[in-house]
Amino acid sequence: MCGIIGFVSRKKRMISGEKIALALNSLKERGNGRGSGYVGYGIYPTKYKDCYAFHILIDNNPKFEKIKVEVENVLEQYGTIIKDEEIPTEEGIIEKVHIPWRYFYEVDEKYSEREEDVIVDIVMEINDRVDGAYVISSGKDLGVFKAVGWPNEVAEFYRIDRYEGYLWLAHARYPTNTKAWWGGAHPFNLLNWSVVHNGEITSYGTNRRFVESYGYKCRLLTDTEVVTYIMDLLMRKHKLPVEYALTAMAPRFWNEIDDMPEEERELHKAIRMVYGGAMLNGPFAIAVGTPKGLIFMNGDISKETTMIGLTDRIKLRPLVAAEKDDLLFVSSEEAAIRRICPNLDRVWMPDAGIPIIGRVE
Repeated sequence: MCGIIGFVSRKKRMISGEKIALALNSLKERGNGRGSGYVGYGIYPTKYKDCYAFHILIDNNPKFEKIKVEVENVLEQYGTIIKDEEIPTEEGIIEKVHIPWRYFYEVDEKYSEREEDVIVDIVMEINDRVDGAYVISSGKDLGVFKAVGWPNEVAEFYRIDRYEGYLWLAHARYPTNTKAWWGGAHPFNLLNWSVVHNGEITSYGTNRRFVESYGYKCRLLTDTEVVTYIMDLLMRKHKLPVEYALTAMAPRFWNEIDDMPEEERELHKAIRMVYGGAMLNGPFAIAVGTPKGLIFMNGDISKETTMIGLTDRIKLRPLVAAEKDDLLFVSSEEAAIRRICPNLDRVWMPDAGIPIIGRVE
């Protein structure tokens, strides 16, 4: 089950969150009302654009102020809180078991050479050590908005139609093996990586041990969290070209590798052996928003955000792609795309395990 939809304007046109909310609501039958969420890129084009925007869920109980102080103690170890506030919401839509709070934040100059690593350390420390607080996004000029509820309820609760962004991802959840709670809703985010996922990562235990051996801590109780950390590890930390990193996650079958020319065969064998712990088993389709600075096989480095769509090697979960002018869409269903863009230039079904990559110009 689960419904996913994402689109990016390759010209960085700003598009109202109303569009992504309409599209996701058309996929509501793929969920069961136990989790929905949105992430928008470019939503903070103000004086806070270059700050890290921490979106944090804090338990709505008598300990709220104490938990908030603990969160701020962690942040202030490494930098400065420029502004903090409760994320504006509509009352009476969803039971507010958590209070969504945001911090616009700058890392201290003494950490400038490892700034992104410091942000990752902060996320891991809060999620691991601050009981009652959960970081749901930590990138620049983006924000994740998620909760337990139907797509239209979560969109109305967070006033998604009041935000504009050039890249949007959204997810209607149908939880199966994991808990239905606010932090377990999608998207999952770390830095400027954001992932929405339909399916089941049956290799979760192996994948979790793999990323935790590099210092990541999986505390949000669902398999999609580990996918986000794998992407950060392979592409940001290990600087693998995008195509190689995605091959590690959805590798070629051994019989396909055996039939490749020698140089290509040795490359794919090396990827499978070195990054076996990053291989995702089970049925999945994912849509990903990425940071700038990704490396491609030809040596090119992206100067702007990229959107990626990817399925498992047998394509046990659906994924469709479409284009209209400067817009690229990926979704579980064509109908969700046509809900907001009826007249498309091109629609196609990506092959199993072959990524769709849409780059901002």
